[in-house]
Order: sequence, then structure tokens, then C-alpha cells
Amino acid sequence: MNEVFVSYKRENLAAVGRLVEALRAEGVGVWWDQDIPPNAPWEATIEAALAAAKLVIVAWSPTAVASENVKAEARWARGQGRLLQVFVEACEPPLFFGERQGVDLKAWAGEATDAAFRSVLATVREGLSATAPDGASQPEAPPALPTRPSIAVLPFANLSGDPDQDYFADGMVVEVVAALSRFRSLLVIASGSSLALKGKGLTPRQVADQLGVRYLLDGSVRRSADRVRIAVQLIDAFDGTQIWAQRFDDTIDDVFDLQDKVALAVAGAIEPTVRDSEMRRASDRPPGTPGSYDLLLRALSRQRTLDRPGVLAAQELLGRALELEPDYASALAQAGLGHFLIFISGWSDDPDLEQRSAIRVARRALQLAPDDAMILAHAAFIISRLEHDQAAAIALLDRALAVNPGSSMVWGFSGVVRVGTDDVGLALDHLATALRLDPLGPERPHWTGWTGVAQFQQGRFVEAAANVRAWVQQADAPIGQGFLAASYGQLGQIEAARAALERYRRATPMPVEEVLDAFPDETLRRLFRQGIALAEGEQPS
Repeated sequence: MNEVFVSYKRENLAAVGRLVEALRAEGVGVWWDQDIPPNAPWEATIEAALAAAKLVIVAWSPTAVASENVKAEARWARGQGRLLQVFVEACEPPLFFGERQGVDLKAWAGEATDAAFRSVLATVREGLSATAPDGASQPEAPPALPTRPSIAVLPFANLSGDPDQDYFADGMVVEVVAALSRFRSLLVIASGSSLALKGKGLTPRQVADQLGVRYLLDGSVRRSADRVRIAVQLIDAFDGTQIWAQRFDDTIDDVFDLQDKVALAVAGAIEPTVRDSEMRRASDRPPGTPGSYDLLLRALSRQRTLDRPGVLAAQELLGRALELEPDYASALAQAGLGHFLIFISGWSDDPDLEQRSAIRVARRALQLAPDDAMILAHAAFIISRLEHDQAAAIALLDRALAVNPGSSMVWGFSGVVRVGTDDVGLALDHLATALRLDPLGPERPHWTGWTGVAQFQQGRFVEAAANVRAWVQQADAPIGQGFLAASYGQLGQIEAARAALERYRRATPMPVEEVLDAFPDETLRRLFRQGIALAEGEQPS
């Protein structure tokens, strides 16, 4: 039985390995991440082992102090009264950990007779013997966390001073759970289970343990006359940190409409926040043998750069994920997007192969997950850009919006695909919705830039230039440089237009005229050609 969990950073593998071997030689059951079998879900395995441990040894070093994962495990162990600190390198422990005595193992070379090691061994044995006496019932182990991120919505507190308003607070929980459940990337605990914990006086960690989740959404409702204030916060129950919070103030003209509006806004903000949190934790974990989900997270963080090294690294990670799980629809969808980026940017010696691969894997993902809004949106984008079938793409996006109207990514893709069609007004509405649902996310520059392209289509060149310029300043977007050149050309700012056109040509080998392949609208095509002709010093036709 593994009674001791060891938390450390990969840089201290040798020193921690000596400690693990020495403790095992003394008959102590020790678990560390080197025990994870191949292809096992990395995160879920670690967290199940941590929850089952009677004692947690944290090996401090400068890299461990900087690690959010190690600090989270240390905070959890301290809160459970199971923490033993050792120092394998000279360092200052994190805030609030310096008051606890730790054992100095910096000079220990592995000898079983060493006084420092004997001190660790004695503390371990004392800690293990202090567990429940023989015959006492042991608490039931909490359910293991699932591979994908898991969340429960706690009962919202009614701060109105009127018990009759409990129905409104409980209704908010039901609506938020329903909105979150539309995201297939999240495992959401049913509202009945959440509301069953109302009035139990449980701590967030106890709730998380009972329900088997990592994230908790807590909230409160304060209603006065026809005004209502709803405050929500997202908590990482593993270490108690708040990772997102927001407040909504509104009037109550229609209770159900207000609940629906707030639920969509909360869900739309939470999904990218959780995704970002998961990616940060994935990048902080040691190499080991990650599972397909972990590989997907690491690929997402690299692909976001949209530059050649990032996209190619993401494709390698996605390839490994698909070797482990060939029918992993989310990985297929991201791989399709990667093939598209490689094709459109001219980063391959065989662009035709990249184009065919993008279409093939996107359609395979669509076949595997036809009711996943994100898969539908990714497939629609590929079909629109590479097969030039706008009608089919828009039909897929309409399905995606029906499946999940709270996804900022789906609204954004819907807006992008509609730019350059006769639905440019609707494109602007959908891009505005994407920005409203996730105003600070990493996709903001792209939704802003495509807003500029739509404005260019409408002949609003000043606004177009401002938004497209913001896009190319924050992201690697060759097509943005093309539209910036055309916007400046239309405005008569020829030197700026030429500079943007030169940046476009340095970024991609694709002739600038081919930018128009994605846009059937004749007005946009004519305005673009005119702007580029002016940038090149020619007389537009």
C-alpha cells in the first residue's frame, strides 16, 4: 500500500529518487509520478494517489517553489494535516510554509544511516501511526477526478434577506449548470447533486471531494425591489485559489430571461478560463508519459502562437495523442486546423497534402462528434476556407450555435465564416457576441481583426484599418496584413499600404490575390483589388 506521496520538480529527480528508494528499503509504501504506467491519464492518476496518501512529502527547491503544481499539492497536504517538508536544494519556501520545520537533505547522498534521513523516517513513521486506530472506520476515498476538467456549481447564497427569494438563487444554479453542460469539454455535475448540498456547511474542498470535481463555481444573489446583483467566482478546489470572478447588475423585467442571459455569460467566460487553467497545469507537469488529453492541452498552448514553430510543435503533439486514441475527435479537429495553418502559410513542401489532410481530419472529427459545437465550428471553418462551400459551412455553424449558444469560440467562427458573404451584418453581430462572451481571451485579437475585415467589406475603411492594425500587432496574421494594405490603399495612405503589403509578402508565399479565394462577395473583392492596386502604385480598375 502506498501511504506516502512525494511531490517534487523534475529537476530534482536524482535527489528525490534516492529518498524514495531509501524509504522503500525501510518498508514504507511510497508513491511518486515515476510509478504512473504508460498511457495512464497523468493528472487523474496523480490526484487519485494524492487523495489516498496518508502523508505527503514535499521536496523544496527553487524550481519546486516556482511550480504551481507543487505548491498546490503542498497547500492541500497542509490543509489535511499531512505535510512533511524536506529541502533538497537551498531555497526560501513559499509564503506561509516557512513557519513549518523542514528536514535538510541538501547534503544527503543516500546513506540509510544518515541523521537527516533517520529524522525523515521517524517523522514518516510517526505520521503513519497517527492515522485511525485499528477497527476504526476509514473515510471513503473521494471519487477519482475524470480526465477532462470537472466542475460543480455550488448553491447560490440568497443575500436578499427574504427567504422567499431562494427560488431565484436556486433557479440560477439550474440555468448555469444547463449552460455549462453544453460544453462537451467539461464534465458538469447535475444541479440536483449541487442543490442537495445546500445548508450542509461543507468547505469547498469537502464538496469537491464528495462530487469528484476540481473546479467549483460559487455565487450569491442580492435582490432589492426590481434590481438584482449576481456575483460569481470560479475556484480551483484543489488549492482554494480563485481563478475568475464577475458581477452582474440588472433589472428584473423578466426573471427567466435574466437567468438565461446571466447563465450564458457565466458559461461563456468559464469554459475558456478553465481551458487556460488546464493548459497551464499541463505545461507545468514533468515530461513522463502523458495521455492523449494532456497532449491535446500542450498542443493547444503551442498552436495559439500561430507561428511556424508553435504550429509544427502542436502537430507533433497531436500526432502522439492520435496514436494513443485514433478516434479522439477534439485532437482531430485541432490537427485539421494545424494542417490548414501550414497550408495557408506556405510552411510545407507539399501544400496539396496539407490541404487534403486538413479536410480529411476535419470531416473525420465531424463524423465522430456531430453534436459537439466546437467540432462543428472547426469543421465549418475548414469547409468554408478549403472547400469553398459557404452554404454547408454556415449550416454547420447554425447547428453549433443551437447546440451551444454560450461558446464564444463558436460565435467567433460563425462571424469569421460569414465575413465576405452577403450576411456581413450578421457576421459583425456574431463577432461582437464572441467578444462580449470572452472579452479578455487570447482569441480577442482575431475576432477584432475579422471585425475590421467585415467593416472593410462595408467600405468603413478608417474603422477597418484600426481593427485590422490591432490584429496584426497582437498576432501573426498574414491575411490581416493584406487587408491592412488594402485599407490604407483605399484611404490614400500609400506608404503605410506599401509597408503592410511588404510585411504580408514576408509572412507568406501565397500571392496576395489568393486572399480573395475565401470571400465570394463581389463588393469585398472589388474593394480589396482596388486597395492593393493603390498600394502597388497602380491605377485601380
